[in-house]
Amino acid sequence: MAEQRIPRALTVLLGTAAAIVVLAGIREVSSIVGPVVLALILVIAVSPVREWLTDRRAPGWLIIAAPLALLIVFLLGMVAVLTLSIAQLAVLIPTYSAQLNQLVENAQRWAARLGYGSAEIGRALESFDPGQLLQLAQQLLSGLLGVLSSLFLIAVLLLAMSLDAPKFARALGHLGVNRAGPIAALVTFAQQVRRYLIVSTFFGLICAVLDVAALYILGVPLPLLWGILALITNYIPNIGFVIGLAPPALLGLLEGGPRTMILVIVAYAAINVVIQSFIQPKFLGDAVGLSTTVTFLSLILWTFVLGPLGALLAIPLSLLTRALLVDSDPGAEWAAVLLSGEPPPEDRRTAPPPEKEAQDKRPASERPGAEPPAPAGGPPGASAPPAPPSGTDRPPPPPAAAPH
Repeated sequence: MAEQRIPRALTVLLGTAAAIVVLAGIREVSSIVGPVVLALILVIAVSPVREWLTDRRAPGWLIIAAPLALLIVFLLGMVAVLTLSIAQLAVLIPTYSAQLNQLVENAQRWAARLGYGSAEIGRALESFDPGQLLQLAQQLLSGLLGVLSSLFLIAVLLLAMSLDAPKFARALGHLGVNRAGPIAALVTFAQQVRRYLIVSTFFGLICAVLDVAALYILGVPLPLLWGILALITNYIPNIGFVIGLAPPALLGLLEGGPRTMILVIVAYAAINVVIQSFIQPKFLGDAVGLSTTVTFLSLILWTFVLGPLGALLAIPLSLLTRALLVDSDPGAEWAAVLLSGEPPPEDRRTAPPPEKEAQDKRPASERPGAEPPAPAGGPPGASAPPAPPSGTDRPPPPPAAAPH
């Protein structure tokens, strides 16, 4: 009896419905899923430290305690810096109300010279509030602080994952990194995330330091805060640069006028575009394996599901989803091509074998040009004695001896 296959359209519909249900469930428990994913990514990020200590035969407690201490110090430092910066920003925003009003009046006069009526100008100004840009930055930082404020939950998760990390490393090493299926996909995911985090953090720090120096020279308030924002938004694909640029550019407009704002935009563009568009991709290579369109759609999706933390973890979450659903399934190579936008690598397992000459099945001694075998007990390379003639060419036997 012929096997009945499920129609492809029905498979797509069922898969889409299941994805919607799963994402809706994740959104409902985002306050738990967010810290869990953040802890997982942080443990993966410090795994080189654990491997370095393991190679040098450090004590077991040090292999667990050193990476955990690094992560706790990092989280405490981020909470302290973000708390101080948000407090300074909350105090700074009301002091620019007069400058914002003056800016609105100047815009009205400029639009009136261009022939626009007061009613049209009023509707345009009602739909655009420059202060919303600063409030957007404050909301982003407050959302991150809200995630980091659950420090106890994250610390417990980090402790549990740090205790289990050496066991998982030994188990994966026992199974072998070349093992096909989910194991190989998860190992590849960890390598990709680690490389992405290291490269992005290194170049993000360079951009942040240069941005702080440029803002300090231009006299923009709170340059350290905007440098931290530039570092954080470096992990947000596609639109992170715009989010990090808008608040300091607006403050430059309020503090020094259009000239300062233009200089801030030029400085940010020169620093971030050169580093992130020309230098960073050479070191990052194909670690992400996601096309620009897929990256942007993943940013929208994970921000909707997990909030501000989803924007920061959009690429790691997309890589994890790809590892679980695509890379672990040998039959889903077409999906990997659609996600990466690149042709699949050569499959050496199905490549035709190289052409070989027809093998001669005759013994080596009977092949043309072969040397005759050496006699038993003779020196190597010595020729064998001539074979006795056959048939009629055989010499007659010696005569029999006469009887005595």
